[in-house]
Amino acid sequence: MRYLLILLFSMHLFAIDASMKIEKDVEHRSRIALVDGSAVSNAKLFKILLSDFKISGHFLVDSSVYKSDFASGFIVPELKSKEYIVKFRFTQQNGVKLEIRLLKASDASQLFEKSYAIQNVHKMPFLVHKAVYDINRILKYADIGWINRYVLFSRYTTPKHSEILLSDYTFTYQKVIIRGGLNLFPKWADSAQKSFYYTSYAGMTPTLNKINIYTGSKRTIASSEGMIVCSDVSSDGSKILLTMAPGGQPDIYEMSLFTGSKKRVTTFNGVDVSGKYLGNGGQIVFVSNRLGYANIFKKSIGSAAVQQAVFHGRNNNAVDAYGSQIVYASRESSNAFGGNRFNLYLSSLVGGSTRPLTTTGSNQFPRFSTDGSVILYIKQSGNSSSIGYINLGSSQSLLFPIGGRKIQSIDW
Repeated sequence: MRYLLILLFSMHLFAIDASMKIEKDVEHRSRIALVDGSAVSNAKLFKILLSDFKISGHFLVDSSVYKSDFASGFIVPELKSKEYIVKFRFTQQNGVKLEIRLLKASDASQLFEKSYAIQNVHKMPFLVHKAVYDINRILKYADIGWINRYVLFSRYTTPKHSEILLSDYTFTYQKVIIRGGLNLFPKWADSAQKSFYYTSYAGMTPTLNKINIYTGSKRTIASSEGMIVCSDVSSDGSKILLTMAPGGQPDIYEMSLFTGSKKRVTTFNGVDVSGKYLGNGGQIVFVSNRLGYANIFKKSIGSAAVQQAVFHGRNNNAVDAYGSQIVYASRESSNAFGGNRFNLYLSSLVGGSTRPLTTTGSNQFPRFSTDGSVILYIKQSGNSSSIGYINLGSSQSLLFPIGGRKIQSIDW
């Protein structure tokens, strides 16, 4: 009975702490409503606006559809309880144009106004992302620059064929960059997203290529028997981590892009793949089967010592790193004749704390945003696939359905 009372008391304290955390999170987010002043409403644009404000983690956005004259300063009484009103007007003629006004709900005073335009109508989502980014900046919230970035991914089309595409983070905009043949494992080569690496299986030997998305110029970086994959790029872009298997067993190598020289980082007689830089680039984390099953390990480049980085799960087959944090996918079922459940976990390599990020479905390809604040991943649930996002600060999450072809790899 004594232990039961202690347990109940602890649960009560936990409930209070959780409640206080939720209330604190709510207090630090701005209540905002969207008012459409367009002559013809666009449901897709409105949905993207809602998603952007939600995943930023800084706003409690009203999902109701309100209509009003764009130029008017009048605010209906039912919206006076909000902190901010975003009025927008969308037009589509010789391209697309989005006009935005940010008003204080209490007195209708204007805080910000801007017009965005682009000739390519398919790039409409990027106008929305830029507008929400600017509103977030004007209100002095933490930067959400990741919202403007391209997502880069490869997907299978037919047996032994694939294509590499660009999209916005919602997958509303999609553009094929490379098609024909088997082209896999795209990885951004620079923070400005001008070029990316990918593996081509066009010839007898797998080849790592680099292509500029603006000029179309392409050059060969390296090739290797068996396989060659670029899994990470150093922060200054001068080095890359490769998975190669010239002798039949995959190991991790570091390549200097200035000299072209390669340094072998792992030497295990088994499987070492998917190297990711840690911190300042002196260490890496990677996936290995050196325990008899897939798990996450870390080591310093230039040192032979290897340490186990994850002690949860018996099949951890994917990892990404930001600073001293890692996110990894862990298999939590053993179904030999069907799909298995994979969940994502966030772990600190300094202090060792670990927390689950997902609880259902098969969740794979975890990737940190450039500032480490958001996780991108692919969720498979039943026969449907979605691209998912988790804001680590606010715990806000979003899922966007991506029907059709299977995604092979993803980066942003």
